[in-house]
Amino acid sequence: MTLSDVLASIDREISQLQMARALLTGRSQPTAKRKPGRPRKTQTELAAQTAKPKRGKKRTLSAEGRKLISEAAKRRWAAQRKATS
Repeated sequence: MTLSDVLASIDREISQLQMARALLTGRSQPTAKRKPGRPRKTQTELAAQTAKPKRGKKRTLSAEGRKLISEAAKRRWAAQRKATS
């Protein structure tokens, strides 16, 4: 027997003993050791995290609107230039 075979055999025996102990103590599953750190997310949490948020319809600005905004910006810049000079 190689070392890996021996280790596999020992692991099988350990798991069988844990299951037998769980049956004798009345628990259905042997207790698993908790790993350090933040607990893993459930499947529903993962699905909610990966789902993209719904966006509203993209709005467009008309040519008139762009022109009005441009003129207003030019008026503000002119006012600033006038105030600094």
